[in-house]
Amino acid sequence: MQVLLYYFLLFLLGADAAPAADEVKYLPGLQKQPSFRQYSGYLSVADGKHLHYWFVESQKEPSSDPVVLWLNGGPGCSSLDGFLTEHGPFLIQDDGATLQYNPYSWNKIANMLYLESPAGVGFSYSDDQNYKTNDTEVSMNNYLALKEFFRLFPEFSSNELFLTGESYGGIYIPTLAERVMEDASLNLQGIAVGNGMSSYELNDNSLVYFAYYHGLLGTQLWTELQTFCCSDGKCNFYNNPNKNCSSGLGEVQDIVYSSGLNMYNLYASCPGGVHQRVSVEQGLLVIRDLGNSFVKHEWTRLWSQKLRGLAATHLSVRLDPPCTNSTSSSLYLNNPYVRTALHISPKALDWVICSAEVNMNYGRLYMDVRKQYLKLLSALKYRVLVYNGDVDMACNFMGDEWFVESLQQQVQVQRRPWLYDDVDGQQVGGFVKEFNNIAFLTVKGSGHMVPSDKPVAAFTMFTRFIKRQPY
Repeated sequence: MQVLLYYFLLFLLGADAAPAADEVKYLPGLQKQPSFRQYSGYLSVADGKHLHYWFVESQKEPSSDPVVLWLNGGPGCSSLDGFLTEHGPFLIQDDGATLQYNPYSWNKIANMLYLESPAGVGFSYSDDQNYKTNDTEVSMNNYLALKEFFRLFPEFSSNELFLTGESYGGIYIPTLAERVMEDASLNLQGIAVGNGMSSYELNDNSLVYFAYYHGLLGTQLWTELQTFCCSDGKCNFYNNPNKNCSSGLGEVQDIVYSSGLNMYNLYASCPGGVHQRVSVEQGLLVIRDLGNSFVKHEWTRLWSQKLRGLAATHLSVRLDPPCTNSTSSSLYLNNPYVRTALHISPKALDWVICSAEVNMNYGRLYMDVRKQYLKLLSALKYRVLVYNGDVDMACNFMGDEWFVESLQQQVQVQRRPWLYDDVDGQQVGGFVKEFNNIAFLTVKGSGHMVPSDKPVAAFTMFTRFIKRQPY
C-alpha cells in the first residue's frame, strides 16, 4: 500500500511528465526505429547547471536489468562519443548522417545512461555560462544528476546500479562512487574503469618503461634515462629535479606525442595524418590546469609552457584529441533534426567531442584515487574492475596494473589469460588477475577506447562483470 501511495504521489507531482517529454520517438539516421525505449533530455543539478543525458533501455529485461552510468573523460570530453563510437546501440557512419545498429551494444544486457559532464561539455550547459569547475564539484553534480535521474525514472530506482567510465573517468568514477556508496537509496553494486587515470605518478613512471619496451626510445636514450633518473634500482620519471633527467624526458615526450604516433593506439594509423595537435583528452600531453599547485613535475611544466600559447588561441574551436576524427559525430549531432529529436536546449552550444574551455578551466584536485578505491573495497560488497587496452599510451596498462597492485588486496586468482568466443573460434582476450572484490584485466591489441577496437572482447568482459561471472 505504501509503495502504491508513493507512485501515486509521484504521478500527482508530475514526476512522470519529464520522461514522457524526453522520450525519443523518432531518431534520424536509422532505417528502422528501435524496439527499445530511449530518452534524451536534461538533469538539472546545482547552481543552474543542466547536464544532458541519453538513456537507452535494455534490449533484454529493462525492468530488472541493471542501470549502468557511462562517463567519458577529458576532462571536457563528451560521453556521446562513447555512445556513437564505442558501445552504444547505434554507431555513427562516415557520412555523418546515418546510424547502424551495434551488435555488441552494452544495452543488450543493461539499461545504459550516458551523461555529458560537466556543464559545458557536449549539450550540457550552465545558465550563467561559467564553465570553471573541479573534481569535487563534478563528483557532487554527477551524484545530483543520478538522484535526479532516479526521481524522473522511479521504476528503475531498485535496479542494480553500476558506475563505469573511461580515461579521466578514472577520477570521475571512484570520486562519484565515494558519494553514492553513502546513499542507501542508490543500489550501487560496483564500478568499472577503462584505461583510467588512477595515479599521475604511476602513469608517468610507467609510460617510460612502456615506450622503451615497445621499441620507441632506443638504447642510448634509455641509458641516459637510467643514468640521470634512476638510483638504487628505482627510477623517478615523475618529479625528478635532475636537469639531465628532465632533458631526457623531454625527448621521450617528443617521441611519444609529437612524432606522429597514435597516442591512443600505438599500432593504429593516425586519422588525418601526422601533424601537431593540442590534446584535450587524457595523457601526459594534456593541458592540465595551469594554476593547479599540485601539478609540479617537470614533464607537465615543460609541456604547459609549450602548449599555453597554442591552447589560448583555440578555446572557441573544436579540439579533437590527436589522431582522432570526430567529424561524423559532430555532423550528426549538430543536425537540427537530430537536436530536435534529442530535445536539445537552444541554450546548448554546438556539439564538439571535447571542450577546450572546460579543460583549460578545470581544477585537478586528485593526483591519485587510492583512498576512494580502498574505501570501496573496505565495504566488502562492491565488484570493481580496472581494465586497459594494452597498446594505449595515454593511460597505459602498466600504470593501472601498478595502481591495483598498490592497493595490496588479497589475491584470489593469479594472473592468467582470459578467453572469449570470436568468429575464428576461442581467442585470448588478454590477461586478468583477480583480488578480493577487484580485478585488473588487459584487452590484447586494444588502445584507449576498448569497445571501439575490440567490440566482441569488450562486450564479453562487460557481460562477465555485470553478471558476476569469472573473467
